[in-house]
Amino acid sequence: VVSLTGFQAGIITDNTHTKARILKIDPERVRQELGQDKIVVVAGFQGMTETGEIATLGRGGSDTTAVALAASLKADLCEIHTDVDGVYTADPRIIPKATKLRFISYDEMLELASLGALVLQPRAVEFAKNYTVPLLIRSSFNECAGTLVGEVTSVENCRPVSGVAHDLNVAKIGIFDVHDCPGIARKIFQSLANEQINVDMIIQGWVRDDRNDIVFTVTRGDLDRALPVVERIVKEIGASGFVYNDRVAKVSIVGAGMITNPGVAADMFKALAVEGINIEMISTSEIKVSCIIEEDQAIKAVGALHAEFFE
Repeated sequence: VVSLTGFQAGIITDNTHTKARILKIDPERVRQELGQDKIVVVAGFQGMTETGEIATLGRGGSDTTAVALAASLKADLCEIHTDVDGVYTADPRIIPKATKLRFISYDEMLELASLGALVLQPRAVEFAKNYTVPLLIRSSFNECAGTLVGEVTSVENCRPVSGVAHDLNVAKIGIFDVHDCPGIARKIFQSLANEQINVDMIIQGWVRDDRNDIVFTVTRGDLDRALPVVERIVKEIGASGFVYNDRVAKVSIVGAGMITNPGVAADMFKALAVEGINIEMISTSEIKVSCIIEEDQAIKAVGALHAEFFE
């Protein structure tokens, strides 16, 4: 066995403090050690900048390190051993009837990871998708078969819904009476990007009197940094004001087969309505539907959606 730091394993990153991204990997040292029949243990979560400084990769850095090494070595498979034995249709800690999936596509896993599923970090899934690295999610504590994450051959053969996710780390911000003219949205969201604040859902309302409302979500951890930026931008663009709410949650359904199965969104809204859960924001893509609801309704919403699509 030989142990290597990220630097010794050839992991080169950018210089973003605590959130560095992998730029490239030179796997020659790892190949040499493997060529001598050694088991190579690499410290994840770290690398070196092109100027020679040690950098940490931030949240999900260990999984990302594993996938990036697998990609650079052209490995047949990358196994991620974690505290769960696969990807489930919902969080089994709150939905006892959740079932384990034998297979899930890169796109579905990327959406679930981005929407609150804690099995894998989005950065790791994105790396796997970009470099076509098959992932096997398995438990560190048993020998159960895991969940394979890979390429899907045909969306027509996919389940309409593969999983339900929820995220409590959400806050929403609304800006009122924004002038309807080119460049305004860019100014708002470029200002947030300049402060390294990621924006998730964005909803623009109907135009009336050449003005509209814009509502968007950020993580709760970014809210305190976002509010001063928004306050400044509101004055600069001549909007009438803004509000925020950090007591909301996001619930989502994900499925690659959604695109070929009309009515999935309607079924989601029906399930929430039956439980008396009000929807504050809706965002969709080809394979997901997300809703912002009140935080104290999140667990009930997940249960209702899982019952609707899986039970």
